[in-house]
Amino acid sequence: MSSTAASAPSLKRKESMVAREGDQLIITPLGAGNEVGRSCVYMTYKNKIVMTTFKGRVFMTHATKAIYKLLLSDYVKVSKVSVEDMLFDEQDILRTMDKIEVIDFHQTMEVNGIRFWCYTAGHVLGAAMFMVDIAGVRVLYTGDYSREEDRHLRAAETPQFSPDVCIIESTYGVQLHQPRAIREKRFTDVIHNVVSQGGRVLIPAFALGRAQELLLILDEYWAGHPELHNVPIYYASPLAKRCMAVYQTYINAMNDRIRTQFEGSNPFDFKHIMPLKSIENFEDDGPSVVMASPGGLQSGLSRQLFDIWCQDKKNACVIPGFVVEGTLAKTIMNEPKDVTLMSGLQAPLNMQVHYISFSAHADFSQTSAFLNELQPPNIILVHGEANEMGRLKQKLMTQFADQNIRVLSPKNCQTVEMHFNAEKTAKAIGRLAEKTPEVGSQVGGLLVRKGFTYQIMAPEDLHVFTQLSTGTVTQRLSIPYKGAFTVLRHRLQQLYEGVETLNEEVPTLKVHGKVLVKQEGMDYVVLQWVSDPITDMVSDSIIAMMMNFNPESPKMKTSDVESTEGKAVDTSKIVQSLLVSLFGDVKELDGKLIVSVDGVVANVDHTSNTVDCENENLRERIKVALRRMEIAIKPVRM
Repeated sequence: MSSTAASAPSLKRKESMVAREGDQLIITPLGAGNEVGRSCVYMTYKNKIVMTTFKGRVFMTHATKAIYKLLLSDYVKVSKVSVEDMLFDEQDILRTMDKIEVIDFHQTMEVNGIRFWCYTAGHVLGAAMFMVDIAGVRVLYTGDYSREEDRHLRAAETPQFSPDVCIIESTYGVQLHQPRAIREKRFTDVIHNVVSQGGRVLIPAFALGRAQELLLILDEYWAGHPELHNVPIYYASPLAKRCMAVYQTYINAMNDRIRTQFEGSNPFDFKHIMPLKSIENFEDDGPSVVMASPGGLQSGLSRQLFDIWCQDKKNACVIPGFVVEGTLAKTIMNEPKDVTLMSGLQAPLNMQVHYISFSAHADFSQTSAFLNELQPPNIILVHGEANEMGRLKQKLMTQFADQNIRVLSPKNCQTVEMHFNAEKTAKAIGRLAEKTPEVGSQVGGLLVRKGFTYQIMAPEDLHVFTQLSTGTVTQRLSIPYKGAFTVLRHRLQQLYEGVETLNEEVPTLKVHGKVLVKQEGMDYVVLQWVSDPITDMVSDSIIAMMMNFNPESPKMKTSDVESTEGKAVDTSKIVQSLLVSLFGDVKELDGKLIVSVDGVVANVDHTSNTVDCENENLRERIKVALRRMEIAIKPVRM
């Protein structure tokens, strides 16, 4: 789903209230902070860590797992460092495969209280944006993404939830891509003109991603121009054949255009493109088009061909995507007079150099529209060169100047700290959710917590929605009593409205509909009930009453009176602690408690249960809380 419509108000999240200990979200870029590449972000919240050492669980989409093994294995094979200096070898890669768990798009996973799911990112096959939810705080990590559908990939989706934090790439900063039709025409026109004049075209591209997109364009163009059929196109990459196998396997992960073509024939079974393993297998005896890796012309086959072709003005180098500072590809975009060959010699740069970007990274218009739809209160820019990122930050700050949105661009290892006070919400499920309660009515049930989620359910549903089950405890207690049973009934009727006389073998009373009082002997009565908080209190009150008026029972003794000062101090601490659990920011000042909620302040005198606050709603909420605390803290006097 890709939409450019204005965001609905429901997407906007409420601003966080008062921060409490443990509510600090920490985000630290370990890579891609003010730079392109090496993307890695460390995040921790509520003692939960995302992106830690490789000892944890790793999740990838199906296609990404297949590509991961190909790319890392190829890196090991072409690496020129010594065995001792290599970060990992082939065996390490094989061991990591067992640690990788696959996830489908939109599939929700939960690990140790961390919920996450992913959306299509539109960058390369398998690329995903991850939404991570910890205790109700959502963080969206876009990674590399593109909101433009091309010949084989879907565009990046717009999440249906607005995140509290959006960590987003800024590769192109404030730059704008040309319309796709114009870029494709420029690309094919340049290549057609060069080969028509007997020249060679070098297209330095990474083995996977844009290469497949450009090959689809070239194969379709060649099919429509018979005059070019004698000009060969080579796809020169050691990974070429294996990459194509992955693309053919995951056709269903691509867009409708490719899936429709696949019903008739395999669109990646190219008619006019041949693989080229090495320069030794290349017969350079006429015009040709060669797509070779790496894309930065640092080494490999693309660099070898560049060194051979760069001095001939009939030839051309078409750079089809983003290139990093410091690479030869970036250097020749400025068209210097001379270049340094791999041999160390200087050579004139006579070949034509064209930059026609098909990069699957979002430009400013895509990024701006995406953020405008999501309206995240916090934006963290990563994966962009410092200058481009700085310009993007300023433009976004201007765009969202009238909204409470922060834009940050941390450097590597520079920590960003945010505070959230996520609202605790319990969801009614099962029998409790069958009927919508009326406004103001109470809903009662069992409150079940799993991780950071809360659910209310009927006791009968506990075994359905959890791995728990309910049980009952029947209590039976004998109390000495030699008085008349009618006197006992009269006493109980004075305390309780609901006292029933039951027709059983022995004189029996039913108190509060739950507690049975039976005269099973001449000198004692038996209390029997199924234990629960309310029935236990009823039973306790009956026992207390009987022990006080029954001459055969030991009397309840009044405990020594506590010191008024000590009792007041204890009560003050208890009230403050309970208010903190309800409202967050509570401080004591001159014997009174100061409660602050979203900038609204209330002065509380817990000794007299008075509340001074301009906000009527907050004042009433605190008063209700104080009344309940008084009932809970102060014992019932006998």
